[in-house]
Amino acid sequence: VQLQASGGGLAQAGGSLRLSCAFSGRTFSSYTMGWFRQAPGKEREFAAAVSGRGSRTEYADSAKGRFTISRDNAKDTVYLQMNVLKFEDTAVYYCAATTRWLRIGAPEYEYWGQGTQVTVSS
Repeated sequence: VQLQASGGGLAQAGGSLRLSCAFSGRTFSSYTMGWFRQAPGKEREFAAAVSGRGSRTEYADSAKGRFTISRDNAKDTVYLQMNVLKFEDTAVYYCAATTRWLRIGAPEYEYWGQGTQVTVSS
């Protein structure tokens, strides 16, 4: 499995960004997809996850109401729409894949993308 994240960049507080993660190598719909983030000096933390068919989602409290995870199984791509961005959203964002159902723990994800930087200016 290979994951390629994109869409990061610089945004102002209150603005929006949409991250994408392209999946290849296996059957995409067999995998729960997650987004995690890691700020400088902090541990990697869960942001959002979506089940294989897109029927269920989970969000970190910090993401609820502002972030939306979705997937397009025809395009083998998962997205993270981030709205009302805050300075504290600044981090490297990673997409990850697991065959386990809707996990939120990083150790339970088997495959990881390379990360994309999101910087929010206050």
